[in-house]
Amino acid sequence: MSWRGSVTPQDRVFASLPYLLPLIDVLPFGAVLFAQFPSLRLLFLPLQPLIIINSIPFASLIIFFVLYLAVVRNESISHFIRFNTLQAILLDIVLVLCSMLTGILLPGLGQNLLTETLLNVVFLGTIAACVYSVVQSLLGRYAEIPALSEAVYTQVR
Repeated sequence: MSWRGSVTPQDRVFASLPYLLPLIDVLPFGAVLFAQFPSLRLLFLPLQPLIIINSIPFASLIIFFVLYLAVVRNESISHFIRFNTLQAILLDIVLVLCSMLTGILLPGLGQNLLTETLLNVVFLGTIAACVYSVVQSLLGRYAEIPALSEAVYTQVR
């Protein structure tokens, strides 16, 4: 769905900012790729101040609640911004669940080709989803991510 005419440039920028949350939280999944390709770290260097803030205990949880309560549930904010904020939050929740799952499975499975591939898929998939969503947001279009977007549409009216 594209409501290009009704989305202001300011809304486009604000709608793309919440995707920084899953972008930062996916970085631990990229450890294997960062070890193999150290120059890849340079792409994420601009995120360093946000990574430091996110390392504060409960910072992610506080950011989550602030975004959800102050943005998603605030109907005076445009639908476009609320949609993208909730989609970024749901993407981050998926990452938290993946993190919990890998925390349980990886010690038992060890580091092998299967686990490294799984971590790389989560990392690259999240990076692709975030980049796609940011580009779509900046273009004034709704980023349609299968399953996530449907869940967001049911919550944000």
